[in-house]
Amino acid sequence: MFVEKVELSVDAHHPSDFPRPLSGEVIFVGRSNVGKSSMLNVIFGKKIARTSSTPGKTKSLIFFKVNDKYYFVDFPGYGYAKASKAEREKFQVLVNAYFERRSPSGIFMLIDSMIPNQRSDIEAFEFFKNFSDTFLILTKIDRLSKSKINEKVSEVEDTFKDAKNIILFSSVSRTGLTEIENILREILKTR
Repeated sequence: MFVEKVELSVDAHHPSDFPRPLSGEVIFVGRSNVGKSSMLNVIFGKKIARTSSTPGKTKSLIFFKVNDKYYFVDFPGYGYAKASKAEREKFQVLVNAYFERRSPSGIFMLIDSMIPNQRSDIEAFEFFKNFSDTFLILTKIDRLSKSKINEKVSEVEDTFKDAKNIILFSSVSRTGLTEIENILREILKTR
């Protein structure tokens, strides 16, 4: 396993809450209810990221300190209709401040394999790809047939042409975990 030690370090609601950078930093981002917290818990090997059946639960940038060397940063879910305009603007200020002050080693963007490509995913990808290599993770693949997975991969390849890689992932079967860990080793090894 890549993660030998993990702790929730900072729950940043304001830019002044950001911790001092470590040797490397990786962002995890996706629509509300895409399975981001579940995936992080699989990567961590324990339940430390908060999971919820209520979309839009994360309202801050959560910094997990990994192996005392890196931060894994859990970004708020986007595309959640019930978030107020004020909340969305606050998230955007926080995200903009993050990129003004920090340089991530890579970005893992999660996409729900069970629904068509969403405009909010496309817009988010166009934004995030400007800051680092962006790896797409198709979640919940254990719920789809092989032919449906192949259809979704083709759809994603056509839409997200600048993606660094497309990884099939299931938090139930742990499919894709080894591939994610290999990418983490690769993007963090020079840090």
